[in-house]
Amino acid sequence: MKIYLYIVLLVSLFISGCSDPGNVVVQDKDAFVTQLVKDYPELKDKEYEITTVKRIVDGDTFVTASDQKVRLVGVNTPEVFGEVQYYGQEASNFSKERLKGQTVYLFKDVSETDKYDRLLRLVFIKDDPIMFNEMLIAKGYANTMSLPPDVLFTNKFSLLKREAQSKQVGLWAKDTNKATAIQSCSNPKIKGNINSRNEKIYHVPGGESYNDTKAEMMFCSDQEAVASGFRKATR
Repeated sequence: MKIYLYIVLLVSLFISGCSDPGNVVVQDKDAFVTQLVKDYPELKDKEYEITTVKRIVDGDTFVTASDQKVRLVGVNTPEVFGEVQYYGQEASNFSKERLKGQTVYLFKDVSETDKYDRLLRLVFIKDDPIMFNEMLIAKGYANTMSLPPDVLFTNKFSLLKREAQSKQVGLWAKDTNKATAIQSCSNPKIKGNINSRNEKIYHVPGGESYNDTKAEMMFCSDQEAVASGFRKATR
């Protein structure tokens, strides 16, 4: 009887010893995600992965430790390559300061990659409850860029953009080198398109290709389109 009880006790200790650490590991691993889902219920059941940021390409693109490029969903920062766009370097520097070397959680909206084989993701820095995509817009480092089917946070991003414009922060700030602050509107008409050569071109109503152009972004003014890294169509 004593031997039997001893064996039962050992088995019980073994089971509890195996299960408790396992539970702790799961809780530690998922605690941050659990909180994110509370704050961002749209992320419930969305796939995610955890990685480290190795290098920043520009404000909205970075490279992971496994050399995979990641493009932030729903945002577009001004260019820093070729013809450097207004506030592009500031946006790139901000991403370097906040992202480089950080552990990040990458959530998928719908698409896995874009046509350049970059992962399309909603990004969170570990232990930071604010989505980085959202932060770029709110602080005026990025314009919105709504490309179906990845439109989970389009409405929220648009609201943040209008708030940034109203506060005239970052990209939207008045500057002595700019004629006027870029204004928002409820019904943008200018179409922005990114072609197969990755050229960002915008088309205004009445333009030769306007009706045939598939809009990947919409703008209220030429200034807004240019600030987002687009050039005007020649026809």
